[in-house]
Amino acid sequence: MTQQSLLDCHARIKPYIHNTPVLSSRLINKEVGAEVFFKCENFQRAGAYKMRGATNAILQLTAEEREKGVVTHSSGNFAQAVSLGAQSLGVTAHIVMPTSAPQVKKVGVLEYGGLIYECAPTLEARQSMADTIARDTGATFLHPSNQLNVIIGQGTAAMELLQDTPNLEAIFCPVGGGGLVAGSALAAHYFGTDCKVFGGEPFAADDAYRSLQSGTLEGNESTNTIADGLRTTLGDVNFPIIQKHVSGIIRVTEEEIVAAMRLVWERMKIIIEPSSAVTVAALLRDRGVFQNQKVGIIISGGNVDLANLPFHASL
Repeated sequence: MTQQSLLDCHARIKPYIHNTPVLSSRLINKEVGAEVFFKCENFQRAGAYKMRGATNAILQLTAEEREKGVVTHSSGNFAQAVSLGAQSLGVTAHIVMPTSAPQVKKVGVLEYGGLIYECAPTLEARQSMADTIARDTGATFLHPSNQLNVIIGQGTAAMELLQDTPNLEAIFCPVGGGGLVAGSALAAHYFGTDCKVFGGEPFAADDAYRSLQSGTLEGNESTNTIADGLRTTLGDVNFPIIQKHVSGIIRVTEEEIVAAMRLVWERMKIIIEPSSAVTVAALLRDRGVFQNQKVGIIISGGNVDLANLPFHASL
């Protein structure tokens, strides 16, 4: 992995993605005590940063591989990204989704032409069904977060952020499968100037925090978090990158996630999903550490089920 790998990837996917805006909020800056710059991947095609990695991975397939299609498993955002990326390139997309996946994300997959296969809401069930589909159809498996082509693609969001906002001292990313934080850490390493990368993670699914503490990949006994995009675990490809380049993981409560989500909706007037709010909650929790710094936040996505808002009853 080199700096050129990220530059080549960005040039490759540029025709298929949006260079999303970087926004700020005077009121949030005041509350945090820092200059905060939000890279708004909620405005990305398919509503999340995962369009970057999915597109890069599909573009690197051979013509023969594309003819046989692709298969992935995802609770939503990568599912939509693969579906749209595949549709844009004339490739069939087989999408394994847990029965617990938000309905809004299932609808998105169908609208983008993906073929949905539902399974039990466990990582084992997801992988087993994806393996079966790959075997039966010859489709190439695309992992949502643990393949280098996907990781590099996800890192282009942080690369753009650093190009638009030089001299950031820290970048915050949500941590689920680890693809975004690993890619962002590589981008910060190659394009930042002493820019540290931190992950935000729910206490209810804190495998990344525990993995960095123990030095080995840890699992989750349960993933009872509102941040549905973060219910997965790190992988053997992204974990070494995270160990080497990520400065720390900050855990947050469910209440902090909801409060951060509401803060952004109210102050910035933009829609972000709970997984994105985890990063804002992490910065708020440790705001004293980042006083007077220039901080970037990757707003990972905005695919929200509006019928099930966590603060719906009080609106």
